Amino acid sequence: MGEEKEDAKERVGDISLKDLSKKLEEFASARDWDKFHSPRNLLLAMVGEVGELSEIFQWRGEVQKGLPNWEESEREHLGEELSDVLLYLIRLSDMCGIDLGDAASRKLVKNAIKYPPPKLL
Repeated sequence: MGEEKEDAKERVGDISLKDLSKKLEEFASARDWDKFHSPRNLLLAMVGEVGELSEIFQWRGEVQKGLPNWEESEREHLGEELSDVLLYLIRLSDMCGIDLGDAASRKLVKNAIKYPPPKLL
């Protein structure tokens, strides 16, 4: 348990979706949570987290890019909720057999074709 706390304290720079996926799989397996991680359950949990994320912005009106007027505690809370959504999304994609990185890359290519940049005159 102490080692896990130390790992959690480490700041990780760039981490891939595959690395996060592996960490999530290890985390769930160590707690015997795989039996609860059906696609439906993960989706519903993610929707709940999106709701929590929405609450942060609910009564703020428009928010400036970079959140210049936010307290550090507010930014930290936002980061936690964004992370919850991301982690559930990664776990959901894994349980559905979807390579999220590959799917997102393919979607960017499709979007580039569907929405080309405006032509300059």
